[in-house]
Amino acid sequence: MRIHTSALVASLFGALTLSACSPAQNWRNVTFEGTALRAQLPCKPDRTTRSVPLGGVPVDLQVVGCESGTAMVAVMSAPLPAGDDASAVMVAWQKATLDNARVTQPLAAGQQQAWQRPGQLPLATSVRVQAQGQRANGEPVNMDAVWGAVAEGERVRLVHAVVYDRKIPAELANTLFESIQP
Repeated sequence: MRIHTSALVASLFGALTLSACSPAQNWRNVTFEGTALRAQLPCKPDRTTRSVPLGGVPVDLQVVGCESGTAMVAVMSAPLPAGDDASAVMVAWQKATLDNARVTQPLAAGQQQAWQRPGQLPLATSVRVQAQGQRANGEPVNMDAVWGAVAEGERVRLVHAVVYDRKIPAELANTLFESIQP
């Protein structure tokens, strides 16, 4: 099972260049069309849906994202066709995200930990990753990201949330990740 990284990375950074948000945190509930999935973002989100190949099959990747101060914040969701291997797709999505953020060092102890929310599937690939990388312009950036999966009937929905900033306030990332509800 393969993930087409260039399309996924383009979608991710499309979400991360969204604007029109207040610098102050003003938490808002967001939902994803066609699903019970919801989350909270610290600013007024912009939305997009793009068809990207996950595991070689085009899926509709829903992205909500905004800027909160100097932080870029996004939550993404994609349904997998019945029978696809959610763990394999998440591993590929994680690699694409780390590669796109130019994280060149192998993850050290403590940079990756299990991440579980009520209602999530108990997959070993449901993780939280904290790493340092580089923006496209070469400036250093920190990333705090999570990946998980929820069952939707016979299908699985993948969820990914991420915060990018020079210095990520723990409260911002923790509140975002804890707000994700299937």
